[in-house]
Amino acid sequence: MEGPYSARFCRIPTGGLRVSRKFGHQPVLVGEVVDLLRPAGGGLVVDATVGGGGHARAILDALGGTTRLIGIDKDEAALSAAGESLSEYGSRVALRRGDFRTLADLAEREEVASVQAVLADLGVSSPQLDWADRGFSVHQDAPLDMRMDRTAPLTAAAVVNDYDEEALARLIARYGEERFARRIAAAIVAARVRAPIRTTTELAAIVTAAIPAATRRSGRHPARRTFQALRIEVNDELGALADLLAGAPDLLAPGGVFAVISYHSLEDRMVKRAFRARGLPAPAPHGMPVAPGPTGFEILTPKVIRPSAAEQAANPRSQSARLRALGRRRAAAA
Repeated sequence: MEGPYSARFCRIPTGGLRVSRKFGHQPVLVGEVVDLLRPAGGGLVVDATVGGGGHARAILDALGGTTRLIGIDKDEAALSAAGESLSEYGSRVALRRGDFRTLADLAEREEVASVQAVLADLGVSSPQLDWADRGFSVHQDAPLDMRMDRTAPLTAAAVVNDYDEEALARLIARYGEERFARRIAAAIVAARVRAPIRTTTELAAIVTAAIPAATRRSGRHPARRTFQALRIEVNDELGALADLLAGAPDLLAPGGVFAVISYHSLEDRMVKRAFRARGLPAPAPHGMPVAPGPTGFEILTPKVIRPSAAEQAANPRSQSARLRALGRRRAAAA
């Protein structure tokens, strides 16, 4: 893309990229997202992970003709798909390639003082999982890549073959919440002495063999947690999320909404804690009553929102989704 930012709202080409494979991603919790964002009213909405444009279409249709949308994604294939999917909305949509961690910088460059809503769907899209060459899936034979942004320098192959055993064990335990992290790290290091580990199937076999047989026979694929940890490391997903959680609420106009869909406990805990820090009063000194804190924000989802049983049955990949939202209070009437 020439010039990643523009002060005008227009439908932006995504660098001429055209993918031969359909970017068929089914967005989750669409109705619930729209219900949370609708009270914010028309205005500017940021879809910080626009993907194939599924949530964006629903938001533009539900919130009416005065709504404009900036869609952000690091994945060129996703932006190309979104450009096609959202083309009918014309000047109401602007697409930008980038990382949502720089949302405040984008707003400044776009000369945007505030927005009515920000949505971040943190999940890996179905095409990223299903297209074998992306290297995200434990079920597909592919090069060890796992980059959301294909121009980024760090790949899963580099992590697997270059990190020392202690670093591997630490990241698999932390980002994968894998109890056999040390065994897996030791097995990876032993295997790469013989030859570099190049593909997803090679790595999946090494991880599976490192996990006790009794554990392997139950639950999901034994290497799933390790693959999650590598993906998070390669894309610095938790660092980017921390930046988004710190900056996005301050961009909200009064009455604005910040909604986040997460897919694993690491993300959800970060979102929950960040929202509670903004949306709850500060604790009083010991023995003193708690006074309402003028944070300017309120938690709109006292209980996390999960997909309905019907949605989970229709789209099994939605089963782990969790939706939380934070609102900026409107000014009190005079």
